[in-house]
Amino acid sequence: MKLAFFASHNGSNAQAIIGACATGRIKAQPVLLISNNADSGALARARREKIHAFHLSSKTHPDPAELDSTILDLLAKHEIDLVILAGYMRKLGPLTLTRYWGRVLNIHPALLPKFGGKGMYGMNVHNAVIQSGETETGATVHIATETYDEGPIVAQKRIPVLRSDTPEALAARVLVLEHALYVETVAAIARDEITLPIVRAHI
Repeated sequence: MKLAFFASHNGSNAQAIIGACATGRIKAQPVLLISNNADSGALARARREKIHAFHLSSKTHPDPAELDSTILDLLAKHEIDLVILAGYMRKLGPLTLTRYWGRVLNIHPALLPKFGGKGMYGMNVHNAVIQSGETETGATVHIATETYDEGPIVAQKRIPVLRSDTPEALAARVLVLEHALYVETVAAIARDEITLPIVRAHI
């Protein structure tokens, strides 16, 4: 199984999965990383790991349709089976989502469907969880669609919200949970223990 990653910033979730592939915990090959940020830590991580890394954004391709087409061409060229969004702060285009329908994963730092949707990312999520008085939170891996955080849920993990939690402390604990959940989920997909709602023949 060949993996592609999309990340806008540090790409720590991508790194967790790449590391698990290197140790054999995930039976898959990290092949490609795309970032919309030319200075992202994710691009640097990928290059250190000898993974094909590209900056593609509105700066390189001002026409959204051309950007979408270029991304799809790269995925096809590298024979990608599974797309992993790892802190990617842009929506994938309609061509890419259609071709890879059901094979684009995203991870969200809350228990969807709660605390999802436009504007619900990063510290905004953890602030909202604490302000709401929730007693638990967690991380969710789901299928990415054209609507933020509304695709089918693939897997979730939960942790308690502590009385002493600040948004920053909660974010740190959830990030550890994200890394573990994403690795477990991709590993299970590679073992055919989780079947995604799409067939490989669509590539």
